[in-house]
Amino acid sequence: MRRNVARLGWAACTLAAVLITGCGSSSSTTTTTAATTTTTTPATSEIASIAAEVPASVKSKGTYTVAADAGNGHTVVGMDADLAKALGAVMGLKINIVNATFDSIIPGIQAGKYDMGASSFTDTKARQKVVDFVTYFSAGTSFYTKAQGGTQVSTLASLCGHTVAVESGTTEQSDATGQAKKCKAGGKGTVTVLVYPNQNEVNLAVQSGRAQIGMADSPVAAYAVKQSNGLLKLVGEPYGTAPYGLALPKGNGMAKPVLAAVKALMANGTYTKILTKWGIQAGAITDPTINGATS
Repeated sequence: MRRNVARLGWAACTLAAVLITGCGSSSSTTTTTAATTTTTTPATSEIASIAAEVPASVKSKGTYTVAADAGNGHTVVGMDADLAKALGAVMGLKINIVNATFDSIIPGIQAGKYDMGASSFTDTKARQKVVDFVTYFSAGTSFYTKAQGGTQVSTLASLCGHTVAVESGTTEQSDATGQAKKCKAGGKGTVTVLVYPNQNEVNLAVQSGRAQIGMADSPVAAYAVKQSNGLLKLVGEPYGTAPYGLALPKGNGMAKPVLAAVKALMANGTYTKILTKWGIQAGAITDPTINGATS
């Protein structure tokens, strides 16, 4: 979800279908507007007081482009997508959701290519130097392995001597490579870290045995296991719980209306309905904030 250091749902890619979260190809896009919300997606409507907070420079663009990592290579669906549509409706904005690889989203926001990143980004102090965040969810990192004959691990320290699969640009990649150095320094055997461009390939690496352990945000890992038809299982306990944030251009005036829109969706029940639809109520928060990272 992605707590990518550089990264949110969850689909084949994992939460792509859940948090969108994703991992996918940037070669295709999915366009939608608040008016085309499906019957399975909780609907909401414009709130004039919040729409009035949207800067004129944003309103004049015609569409509000939201980037997400689809995970399955082409279709952007999931909690993040549903939330983005609902937020657009509240703010009176026409939403265009595009598929982009996770590690290209923040640079794309900086370059003016995207107006928002909704792809399970962990709100961190480092990322806040280049984008603003509005927090909306909470997740940790989980380990998973093959259901039959898999490897048992419980903590980062227990990864020593094992092969681990992670998605490029994520917190998991940073954690795994950092642990590899600690294991080697302690004479316990290094961690072999296999880095893949999307979460779907991470899952396949674990299923095929190329990697003994997969690492992903807790909702992403849980969804990957659920969709594996019994081929994968979770091991150990999640660690490092932290807030996900909607990424926005630094200082462009959108943080305040987005925060107000998130709070409105929480108040009218839409937020809970969206999380319930994707089975991720456990990650709900009640106190969204702007740039809420503590580390």
